[in-house]
This record gives sequence, C-alpha cells and structure tokens, in this order.
Amino acid sequence: MKKLLLSSIIVIIGFTFIGRLSYLQLFRFSPDQILDDPAIKKIYDYPERGYIYDRNGELMVGNQPAYDVMVIPREVKPLDTLEFCGLLGIDKATFISKMEKARVYSPRLPSVLVPQLSKEDYATLQEKMRHYVGFYIQKRSLRYYTTNSAANVLGYISEVNEWDLQNNPYYVAGELKGRTGIEKQYEEALRGRKGVKHIQKDRFNRDIGPYKDGRLDTLPQQGTEIHITLDKKLQEYGEKLMHGKRGGIVAIEPKSGEILAMISGPTYDPSLLVGRERSKNYSKLHYDTISKPTWDRSILAEPSPGSPFKTLNALAALQEGVIDPTTKFRCYHGFYVGNTLRGCHCGGGVRDMNSGIYQSCNAYFAGTFRRLFDKYPTTDEAMDVWEKHMKSFGLGNYLGTDLPTGRPGRIPDKDFYDKWYGDGRWAASTIISNAIGQGEIAATPLQLANMTAAIANRGYYYIPHVIKNMGSSGTIDPKYTEPNYTTIDRKHFDPVIQGMANVYKYGTARWVQIPDVEIAGKTGTVENFVRVDGERMQLTDHSVFVAFAPVENPQIALAVYIENGYYGARYAGHIASLLIEKYIKGEITRKDLEKRMLEKTLEHEYAKPYSGEPFKINEYVW
Repeated sequence: MKKLLLSSIIVIIGFTFIGRLSYLQLFRFSPDQILDDPAIKKIYDYPERGYIYDRNGELMVGNQPAYDVMVIPREVKPLDTLEFCGLLGIDKATFISKMEKARVYSPRLPSVLVPQLSKEDYATLQEKMRHYVGFYIQKRSLRYYTTNSAANVLGYISEVNEWDLQNNPYYVAGELKGRTGIEKQYEEALRGRKGVKHIQKDRFNRDIGPYKDGRLDTLPQQGTEIHITLDKKLQEYGEKLMHGKRGGIVAIEPKSGEILAMISGPTYDPSLLVGRERSKNYSKLHYDTISKPTWDRSILAEPSPGSPFKTLNALAALQEGVIDPTTKFRCYHGFYVGNTLRGCHCGGGVRDMNSGIYQSCNAYFAGTFRRLFDKYPTTDEAMDVWEKHMKSFGLGNYLGTDLPTGRPGRIPDKDFYDKWYGDGRWAASTIISNAIGQGEIAATPLQLANMTAAIANRGYYYIPHVIKNMGSSGTIDPKYTEPNYTTIDRKHFDPVIQGMANVYKYGTARWVQIPDVEIAGKTGTVENFVRVDGERMQLTDHSVFVAFAPVENPQIALAVYIENGYYGARYAGHIASLLIEKYIKGEITRKDLEKRMLEKTLEHEYAKPYSGEPFKINEYVW
C-alpha cells in the first residue's frame, strides 16, 4: 500500500511538471522572453529607410551603406586597447567611456561603440575584427541626398537617446530615428521594420546555430517610399535667390494645398548632418545664434504681415456691407487718429477700393476698419466679428499641416485688448494699426501663402501639406483633400483681386511684371524693432510680398518675407516674380533681374546692430 501511494505521488508530480512545462511552452511563451535568456543572442537586420521623391518623381533622399562597430560587454575578452583604438580612430578615454555606457545599458545586449564607419574604414577593420572577441560590425544604411536644398523640410535622422529608449519599446540602443521635418513626421513609415535572428549559445558562450531552427526569426521590411509635394527645381532655385538674405518663402498650389516650395534663409546642406561629423556640424549650426540656420523662418518667424493684410480687411468690410467697391475715402497724405496724423505714401487724394489696394493707401483701409467697427453697438461685438473673418483664412492657428513644428501667429481678440488696455477702455481708433497689418497681428510666411491661396480660390483653401502620396496606395489623410471655406462670399473676391492685379499694372509692383503672365499681388513694408542693450531700436524695415498667378487659373500662390529687405517690391517682390516665372514658364527671361537677385546680399544690414551703423527707415509703412 505504501509503495502504491509513493508511486502515485511520483506519477502525479511528474504529470504536474510536464503539464506546467507544456503550458508555459505552448500557451504562455512570448518572444519577449528571449530577451531574458542569456543563452539566446539577438542579431538585428536593419532595412533601408524609405526613399523620398519630389512631386515630379525626382529622387531627393536615398540611402548609402554604413557600418557600426558593435559591442556586447559581457563577451569582451582582454585586448590591446591602444591598437584597437587606433583602428577605430578614437582615443582611449573615449573607448573607456563608451564601454562603460554600453555596460550600463546592458552587459549582454549589443550597443554601438563606433557608429557609421566609411566603406574604406570598414574594409581595413573587417580583416582584424576576429582578434577582438565581443565586438562585431553591423551594416546599416545612412541617408544620401541628391540635392543640397530643403534641409528644413526633409529633416534629419540621428541615434536614439535615453528618452526614446524609455518611451518606445521598438527602439534599441544605436538605432536611428527621424528628428525633424519629414523624417520625423513620417518616421514609422520611412523606417520600415527591422528583422531579427535568434542565435542559440552553449554553456561556453559559443554560437551553436539558430534558436528553434529560426522559427522565431523575422525578415526586415523595407521602409515605405514617399512622394512629397515639393518641386525640387523650384526649391533649389528659391534657396539660391535667398543667398545672403534672411527670411522665409512658401509657395502653394491653390487648387490642392500642396506646398511647392518651403524655403528658409539662411539654410544648410542636409548632407552635413550625415555620418560621423554629424554631431560636430549640428553643434556649429545650432549654436549660430546670429544667422540661425536651423531655425525654419518659413513656419516659425511671426512678423506683422503689413499691407498684404489690407486685402482681408477689405473683404471683411464688403461681407459686412459697410462698403462697396465704389466707396471712397480721402487721404490727407495719411489719416488722423485724434489730432495725430498717421502717414501714407500713396500721394493723397480720393481713393476707392481699386486704387486703395494698388496704391496701398493707409487712409482707405483705416476708413474701412472704422466703418466695420461702427456697424456694431459695442466694440466687443465688432471685435468678435472681425476676429471670426480673419481666422477663417487660417490665421492665428497652426493650420493642421503635416509639419512637426510651426507657430500659430496671432489674431488678437477682445480678451487680448481687455488685458492690455482694460475692459471698455479701447476702441477701433486704439487698434487702428490692425487696419494696415501692423499692430498686434502676426503671421508666418506659411500662413500668408495660405491666405493668398484662399483669395486665389475665391473663398476657400486646402490645408497646406507636404505629403503627396505614400507607398503603393497613393492615399493621404482626407483632411488634406477637403476644402475649408472662409466667411466671405465668393462675389466679394473679384474687386479685391482686380485691385491686386493692378498692383502689377499701375501700383507698387509695376516694375516687376512678368511677360505674358498676369499676376495678382500685394506689397508690404513692415516696421522692424529690436532691443539692443535693453534699448528699443528701429531697424531697416522687412520686405513682404504675396502673389498668385495666373489670375484666372491660379497655379501658384506664394508669400515672400525678407528680413531688413527695405520696401515690399525691392527684394520680396523681385524674388516672388522670379519664382512665379520659373514655376509657370520653366525658365527665366529677365536675366538681368535674376543676376541682381542672385548676387545681392543683405549681410551689411544684418551687421548693423553690432556695428553701430545707422539703419534705413521708411517714413511710412505700406
């Protein structure tokens, strides 16, 4: 009886162990458990990142091979450190520091010791790696650029940091990740998915073959190919025109919202942020606090829009019925606010809407602004209406673009002025500078280009975006294909557009016409103040220009903003006309103008705050 009981207990215990092991193996097994098994080594196989093409199918970003020296700290055997450092091109202190960092990360998982060896360094080192146990070379791809432009849009990739490792389990130490621009916005699509091989080790830590015959291994998945909306040739040409100048340019296709060019000046060659010199080059660019080449002025600069904003005030006044295209205001070489004369350059006289726009008459738009506010019983009500109209053009918000950064600009509301002046202590005359695009209004070049596209479309716009299609599906987020309507009726746009067309024919931009291309545009000269040693100083004005063309079938709408560029037509207007001609005609016929804009710089203006040289101040803003 005792023998039977003992045998039964042994059988039960045996079945219990077998059942438990079977359960764990068949039902509770997870590939993640392999990470905790020191007898299993994981080797990653990294795919190529997705290629990036422009709107015409021209390659902008591809890949090139690179080689990382990897280390598994627990497997390292004694070695000649000085000889190894000599082969790697690093000093002993750097070697010790990186080894310690690898041990802290994980003594049994691979870490990058030296990233991104060149093909030449790899060829030299490969033959000798067998002498250094615990180290191996891993192939991966780095970015290769077929253009030296669009760094602000394309972005760059760099090695993941501690924050990335803690917040995203996909990444392991040494991997690369998109940091800015398209590389960041579409990281998951571009990176693909890495493959993995599991290698079984014996008790002497020697590789003995694939774990489970490779059944848990996965193949890498190629990154998704992306086509973006930029026109490579237009982008490159625009960046050449911005040589020696600071500012931003954005060009949009009005019928789709696709961004044709997004230029920030000064900029840099994107290839500078590839390879072993990336960190040094980035530090040099990032800490240039004077010219700020890594600061994207096309979506981050928020100057006052100046006179291009007058077109929106005209549209709002038409919609509210307080004026019509024939309404006239007298200009006394300016307009009065109380007993103070605010200047105007238009020459004075009686102005209707058409001449008010093409001569950029401050008095005309001050009059329309007052009439809109006078329509309502309280300033608060009028301000709400005005704010609603302005924001319907995409101003004062981020627009919802597929860009990973940007600024909202500013359309002030009643709360803004109540805080500034006090509730009930301000009126239309207090904020009259808003009538001419100065005052507290702020807009990025992207917002101004989108505003111009909405005018070109006679009352609607598509959210600006840089993605054209992704992979074989060719689909994008539906929000980029749905029109966003302004609060202005379509019928009110024609008289405003006629005035903008006459800016080129008779007005402030009559010197920058393009043969056989009808353009509608608006010049802007924006006051520019800065604090130097705590003192508020007025610098040379900014040059602003918005335009679209052709007038009847718009193919391009753009905004050009040039810091310290004098008046609107001097730099911004000329550059805008060259870009329009380049896009529509494919070639430049005005070679003298092109030569002048390519060669002219404003470096002397940018040096004035530091040299003490006086600034060129325009008497009036227009």
